[in-house]
Amino acid sequence: MIKGFKDFIMRGNVIDLAVAVVIGAAFSAVVTAIVDSIITPLISLFFKADPKTGEFGIQVQGLFDVVTFPIGGLISAIISFLAVALVVYLVFVVPMNKWKERQAARAGVVEEEAKLPTEAELLVQIRDLLEQQRGTAAPTRATEPPSPSI
Repeated sequence: MIKGFKDFIMRGNVIDLAVAVVIGAAFSAVVTAIVDSIITPLISLFFKADPKTGEFGIQVQGLFDVVTFPIGGLISAIISFLAVALVVYLVFVVPMNKWKERQAARAGVVEEEAKLPTEAELLVQIRDLLEQQRGTAAPTRATEPPSPSI
């Protein structure tokens, strides 16, 4: 287990991960500031603020008082998440995939998809295996699917 951890540390993945976390945290702070200073005021244009809490959202008359569902924070969090995820994808994932493709092309590695058997071929194989288990010989037309009995 320790050898595996040592190999993991020596590959450089830990440093890449640490850099990604630090940059992600810093960028998250920037996105949060943008959302709080631009998006949140725009959302407040459409919803009324609760006089007690100052939060804005959908107000519904309750049994005793008006209840405010503060959806402004939810919308801000969703926008922040989407912005951070988009930047992480564009800055880290896309370049890394391109780099891996170039490395694989230089190494001459070509990924080929294995040709999967058709449904009919699978049914023929299953039929032949069942007949072998019973001890009977397989029929001569092994490439045709079994005919349904009515």
